[in-house]
Amino acid sequence: MESTVTLPIWLFILLLVTALLLVLDRILLPGFRWYLRRRVNRVIEEVNDRLDIEIRPFQLTRKQALVDQLVFDDKVVAAMKEYAAEHNMPKEVVQAKVFRYANEIAPSFNAYIYFRFGYWLAKTLGRMLYRVRVGFHDDGELSQIDPNASVVFVMNHRSNMDYVLVSFLVAEKTALSYAVGEWARIWPLQSLLKSMGAFFVRRNSRNALYRRVLERYVNLATRAGVCQAVFLEGGLTRDGLLRQPRQGFLDYMLRDYRPGSDRDVVFVPVGINYDRVLEDMSLVRKLDPEAETRSPWFVIKTSFKFGLKTLLMNRKKRWLRFGYASVNFGKPVSVFEYCQEHNVNLSELDQARRYQYIEALSHQLMDEIADVVPVLPVALMSEVVLANQSDWLSELGAKAAAVARIEDLLDARGTWIYRAPGWAHTTKSGSAGPTDLLR
Repeated sequence: MESTVTLPIWLFILLLVTALLLVLDRILLPGFRWYLRRRVNRVIEEVNDRLDIEIRPFQLTRKQALVDQLVFDDKVVAAMKEYAAEHNMPKEVVQAKVFRYANEIAPSFNAYIYFRFGYWLAKTLGRMLYRVRVGFHDDGELSQIDPNASVVFVMNHRSNMDYVLVSFLVAEKTALSYAVGEWARIWPLQSLLKSMGAFFVRRNSRNALYRRVLERYVNLATRAGVCQAVFLEGGLTRDGLLRQPRQGFLDYMLRDYRPGSDRDVVFVPVGINYDRVLEDMSLVRKLDPEAETRSPWFVIKTSFKFGLKTLLMNRKKRWLRFGYASVNFGKPVSVFEYCQEHNVNLSELDQARRYQYIEALSHQLMDEIADVVPVLPVALMSEVVLANQSDWLSELGAKAAAVARIEDLLDARGTWIYRAPGWAHTTKSGSAGPTDLLR
């Protein structure tokens, strides 16, 4: 019984690694999961007490359950059969494609990461780069939205910082679910964004099967009351001008909408503007068709130099940030009221008729967004300088011209012109406007 057993060193290492994996799998990981689940549940209870719009059960569903729900959705199954017949493919192969699409689209929301890490990161980054200002012009209507409604923030797309700013500014009201493009499908950004509720979208995809899976996810999330954020323009503006709205996402959300029986869908217009966007040079460069194509290495090298220079300036206390970033929230638009106004049930219309109403709604929302896009100091003073470039202007003269331009804009638009703190103005509706940014 006391004889010695001799093992090769490789076999001993293999047995040791196997034993460690078993201990990790059977003892450590279950305890760690229990600890994390307890922390997550505590965060959910805490934030639901203070959020205007609670975290929906749909957001807390495990990712695999969401994937299965999408794959075996009746409309997706019908699309699979049609795709298999059209391309002469086995149903198992088509189903594997759908599983891959659903796994790519479905988020894996983690409340702890969203409200503990994500909120801190967005707040820190936003305030480090900009002087952030927020305004409301809803006469209290935003706080009166039905808590059970599906709230969708629709906004203009000025910069990739839009995701960060709006998420941090509405974190006290709700948790947002964004649609993000291919740019975010890199490790570890992909896992982080999915844990914060983002879902991935292949821009301009012509694959009918993929579009059906995406449509069903957006539709299911909307019907479940998930609060979402959508860029109606479908992409980043190159020159700062508002682009024409796209109707795809709105149609996904509303094609099965039945006013009266379904929960209301409320769109909140959001106007975003910056004194300077981070991507200004690259965006201007894309406007030049003859510009030389930059290599990925050049982009990485330039970004690294820019970040290093910024850090050094911050350390020397010469960092003045990129000016103001302002976000304004406009008056909510209720789909239930829209359907009542036009006496229409979107779920009963064919595609052509439904698209007419969806297109009209999208243009209405873009008009609402345009009305609340803030006018910021750099753009305002730049306009004054360009208008008087042939004349010499003193500092006092430039300020007088800026004030005159502000009054013109107030007469034309009624709101969203910012001046020095302490100066208030009255809008056309008679309500007090937000504090101004001009110093």
